[in-house]
Amino acid sequence: MNKISRPAHPGRGGQARITQKGRIADEPALQEVAALIGETVWRRDRLIEYLHLIQDHYGCISARHLAALAEHMRIGLAEAYETATFYAHFGVVKDDSAPVHALTIRVCDSIGCAMAGAEALIAYLQKGAPENIRIQRVPCIGQCADAPAAVVGTKVVVQANTHKILACVQSGDHVADEPAPINDAAYRASGGYQIYEALHTGQRSADDLLTIIDASGLRGMGGAGFPVARKWRAVRGREGQKYLVINADEGEPGTFKDRYLLESDPHRVLEGALIGASIIGADEIYVYLRDEYAGLRATLAREIAKLPQDGPTIHLRRGAGSYVCGEESALIESLEGKRGYPRQRPPLPVESGLFGRPTATNNVETLFFLREIAEKGADWWRAQGRNGGIGLRHYSVSGRVKNPGVKLAPAGLTLAELLQDYCGGMAEGHELVAYLPGGASGGILPAALAHLPLDFGALEAQGCFIGSAAIVVLSQHDDLKSAARNLMAFFTDESCGQCTPCRLGTAKSLALMQADDWDLDLLNDLAQVMRDSSICGLGQAAPNPVQSLVRHFPQLFSGERP
Repeated sequence: MNKISRPAHPGRGGQARITQKGRIADEPALQEVAALIGETVWRRDRLIEYLHLIQDHYGCISARHLAALAEHMRIGLAEAYETATFYAHFGVVKDDSAPVHALTIRVCDSIGCAMAGAEALIAYLQKGAPENIRIQRVPCIGQCADAPAAVVGTKVVVQANTHKILACVQSGDHVADEPAPINDAAYRASGGYQIYEALHTGQRSADDLLTIIDASGLRGMGGAGFPVARKWRAVRGREGQKYLVINADEGEPGTFKDRYLLESDPHRVLEGALIGASIIGADEIYVYLRDEYAGLRATLAREIAKLPQDGPTIHLRRGAGSYVCGEESALIESLEGKRGYPRQRPPLPVESGLFGRPTATNNVETLFFLREIAEKGADWWRAQGRNGGIGLRHYSVSGRVKNPGVKLAPAGLTLAELLQDYCGGMAEGHELVAYLPGGASGGILPAALAHLPLDFGALEAQGCFIGSAAIVVLSQHDDLKSAARNLMAFFTDESCGQCTPCRLGTAKSLALMQADDWDLDLLNDLAQVMRDSSICGLGQAAPNPVQSLVRHFPQLFSGERP
């Protein structure tokens, strides 16, 4: 669980302090940090970037380097410490004499990997790993279609087993592989950037494009489904500096579509962002990419550098291992170099977002479709849906299917259609029993409801939602109670701790779910409190798997099996 530092109350004795409190930065550490980071002007919003540089170089963040960084940035040590310890990917070492692990092997234990045998893999590695290698269980790393997955250093190992992991360790190759996407030249040869350039030069009107986007009914595809044109109009109508933020921090177990889109066709996403920035009047774009995608980060940095310099400036920033930073206000806090605490609303980010300025935050997939909508029109987009749905979706499909992966399909198709037409049916020896229609937070539905459209507004009556369209398929070989426990354990670990209902509610719910007989009344009371009073969607949605399981699988709680 993320550790959140709470410094002791200052001045309880009523005496003014006349000496410096805490660790004093030593000169060698100051020189080491300055040489490594190489800044002439230290920016507060780049604190997390600086922490990454220190950890990448030294393998951890020592107390002496953290004190030196705080000194260079002219911020309190507690301020630097609370940020460094909030994020799971930072290894803060309090004792400078403590040994640093030569290598870290991270094994995903979220639902898709758990179904594929991650627990046995973790147990074997923990038992046999040398002392200088750390084995760490981690939440979803966006490789659900090839579960179980692990990361050796920064190198991803898919369909992992002990042989593959040990071979990777022994090879000494612990650096992430870069994807081979459609590059800048190939993208332009296919008509890429023509829409943006026409907008940039005034050949196409921002008003006309916004009208097309509005008529298309395009909605955000990160989970909330907010109409894109409405958000952009809210930002566009405001004065002064504005920002567009690309949310590439998908951390929902079962979700990996954004990684696929950026790895295969990044310039389509970048052009979508440039179009959006031009429409709202933003001259800076921030890409917030989850830290697990190290190879993709290198590719994006190279491709972004190829873009013309006369358009909006694009900044590429690293996450640091925090699911809650997928929530837009927590993401904005992280971009500002702080803990990823969701903000209280109002004001909304469209009014006061990044650096206190109007900000539009858009998901990778949302931006991916903009060029095609601009080229083919609103009517074309609306006609792509099925069963009342609008447009297309990239469905992340994992679990007990023959052909898992990212599936481009009509919005509104049913799970039965998705399995039959796009996934080759169920895996051999497996029969459909249940499915998650929207990742960890979207709830659990029974096979009997596989005829429902997978779309916004179509599943809410069943206590579920589509979210980012992360479909996890379960069969008769899966323990549904164990699946729900896995999901609640994820929420417990990923709760930022800011608000009591989520911090305590997830932990208490998980404890109740460890029992053979669940206290359904108490679980229901906890769920209601979390939904009513949690600050952000993590706490509000965390009870969904439990509540939907109780609703749709009552036999699990009466001594029967589905």
